[in-house]
Parts: sequence; C-alpha cells; structure tokens
Amino acid sequence: MAKKPEQADEFGRLKQSIRAKQLDRLYFFHGEETFLLDHYLNEMRKKSMEELTWDFNYHRFNGENFTVQGFADAVEALPMMAEHTFVEVDEIDPFKMNESDREKMAEVFSDIPDYCTVVFTYETVEWKPDKRLKKLWEAVSRHGTIVEFAKQNQRELVAWITRHFAARGKKIDPNLCMYLIDITGGTMTALSGEIKKIAAFSGAETIVKADIDAVTEPVLDAVVFQMTDLMGGGDYGGALLKLQQLLKMQQEPIAILGAVGGHFRRISTARTLMDCGKNADDLMRLTGLKDYPARKTMSAANKFSARFCGRASELVLEADRNMKTSFDDPQRLLELLILELAQEARNG
Repeated sequence: MAKKPEQADEFGRLKQSIRAKQLDRLYFFHGEETFLLDHYLNEMRKKSMEELTWDFNYHRFNGENFTVQGFADAVEALPMMAEHTFVEVDEIDPFKMNESDREKMAEVFSDIPDYCTVVFTYETVEWKPDKRLKKLWEAVSRHGTIVEFAKQNQRELVAWITRHFAARGKKIDPNLCMYLIDITGGTMTALSGEIKKIAAFSGAETIVKADIDAVTEPVLDAVVFQMTDLMGGGDYGGALLKLQQLLKMQQEPIAILGAVGGHFRRISTARTLMDCGKNADDLMRLTGLKDYPARKTMSAANKFSARFCGRASELVLEADRNMKTSFDDPQRLLELLILELAQEARNG
C-alpha cells in the first residue's frame, strides 16, 4: 500500500471517511474523550457491516483473548455473505511485545486486505508508540491512521450540551453550560450522564443552577475551587464544609492537597498577571486554561493579596511535607491547612 499523504486533522478526515463509507484499513484510536471514541467506533462498525452477518465478520480482541496469530487470522479471514470485515483490538500495545511478535504485527499492518478494517483502541492503556522500534513504527505510521479524541473546546461543548438538553425538551443558558462543563471536568462522557439526570430532575422547561447542583457531583478541582471561593468571600466555615464534602466523596487527602496546591498556584499566577495589568486572555495563553475557568481564576485572584498567595504556597508545601513524613492524621492536617489559610486570608 502506498504511503498516505499526511493529514493535519485526522479526526476531521475520519468523519469524512465514515460519511463517504470509505474507511482506511488500519486505525489507532486514543485520547481523553472516550465518548467520541466510542461513538465513531460504533459508526464505523455500522457503516462497514450488515447486522445480519455481524457474528461472522466482526472480530474483537482484548487482553484476555488476544494472540498475534489469532489476530493475523482474523485480519485474513474472508467476509461471509458480506463485503467487509471489522477487527477491533482493545488496550493491546504492539510496541510492548517481544521482537518476534512485533515483526509479525508489522507484517500484518503492512498487508491488510482491502475488505478489512482494523481498529486499535486505547481508553485505559496509554497510546505511546516507541519510535525507536523502527520496523514496527514505520508500519504503523505508513499504513495506519492515528486519531486522537481530545477534549472538545468550550464553544463546541456549549453547543453540544444545548442540543442534548433541547432533545429532552429543555433550554439552558450558555453560562450554565460553562458552569456544568467546569464542575464535571468537561468530558462528553461525564456530561452525557449528568445531562440525563438534570433533565429528568428538572420539572421546568428551562434549566436553572439549582437543578444542576441538586443532582451533579462536582469533580475534585471544582470543589476545591468552590472551597477557595468561599474563603475569598470570608466564609471560612463554608470552606471547611467543602473539605468535609471532599472527604465524604472518599477523595484521598494527598489528592485533595495536590488539587489545593495546584489551584493556589494558578491563583498566584493570576494575581501576578493582574498586578502587571494583564487579563484572563493572558492567563489562558500562559497556563492553557479555557475561557470560563480563566475568568473564574482571575476573579478569585482579585479576592487575595500577593502576600497571601505567597504564604498559601508555603503552607501547602509545609502540609505536603508533614503528610509525607509525619504520623499525623492526613485529614487533620488538611483541616489545619484550611484553618491556617483562612487566618492568612483574614490578615489580607
């Protein structure tokens, strides 16, 4: 097979190929947005096979049943009562195989029949090809299409959320969409489940913030943001209650501490930018934050002094050292940290 021309947007090209029913022979799917990965994988299955012959022409492998020879046989197997076969391989990394198996995989990749489409998927195993294994990497890069399903940008997600609520007869304001993105972590996988719950809970045509808060469990970073927001507003008791919420969610204390430290580092950066006359756009460029969280971080930084930001970093580092070296209760150390941060915030 001749080498394919390089594509700047393999994801866009994949969508075009599915619409045209002109699939490539070999794909490698990876990325954080598993909702999209599963969606387009299912679309490929439906476009390439007839439902009545599915059992004969669909071959699926994972860590429990994969063998190199079994995979090679499936690729070579002729379609039965159909024109196409589909081979799916989940969470198998050919770059971690022994040399003999790698050579065999490279041979198969280089000579996949026209009637077969092969898709390797990576949802829990990291896709990290070892380009030093030149023969295998050449086969992958020359004959395969590598598609990353990355998190969608904020504008795309807002439109997607609006459409999904509309399909359930509900309306939602774009700012509430951004709030929902923020507290769920912003993956379609998480959002799709929350949209169903919120729409079922709300008795009105228009979704309000109370509907979201009633049924949605925020991710760790979102609760940490709420906790520091309460602290910035002088509600130190509320900040402690947020910490208790995180502990009840069975979050590990060291993970909570890491999120608190990361959040205050971003606030400190925002405070420094603000003092230099910069804005949320500058914070986005510097840190990679999206528009909504960047604006929220700048707003939070406005509530704290530069002195407090420096002191907060010192207290987080001290708590981290104590958590890793002392026999003190990690939960108590976290509570002590919040109390110390609250005292520093009072001092300005």
